[in-house]
Amino acid sequence: MRLAFALPALLALSSPAFAGTAPRVPAASFEALPQPLPLPFDEAADAHKDVARAKARAIRAHKLLLVDFGGNRCLDCRLFAGTIELPALKGWVRSKYEVVTVDVGRYPKNLDIAAAYGTPRPKGVPAIFIVDPRSGKVLNAGRETALADARSMTPQALADWLAQWIK
Repeated sequence: MRLAFALPALLALSSPAFAGTAPRVPAASFEALPQPLPLPFDEAADAHKDVARAKARAIRAHKLLLVDFGGNRCLDCRLFAGTIELPALKGWVRSKYEVVTVDVGRYPKNLDIAAAYGTPRPKGVPAIFIVDPRSGKVLNAGRETALADARSMTPQALADWLAQWIK
């Protein structure tokens, strides 16, 4: 549990110089999230079209593109989805990011999208790619799976992680 308290400090030390500030999240733990947790991944979706549309929206709105790879079977994926839907974060996330979810099934699915961003097979989910939609550059390269153990964090730590990529 000490890691959950130390993680925000560690993230601050490893954060880019252009880090933003996340809103304060009133939920002290994931137990405070509304239940049941969201099921954000549509197994029948055309992920290629969804990502292309989200990228176009991000460019038009001058936002970053957040590509969330995961699956509904994954607790950490659902905790992330539930956290960004909290009223304290929802509007902030939508003002900074164009979010798109990509279902990976049991890993054989849609991994060509991750490969196009330089990570052929993420080593865990959720794999969050923070992308500059104009250049296609992954701003969090090498840290795409930092939230794959989200359950060891707090909702505030997840919000702070998202804030570090905001200019």
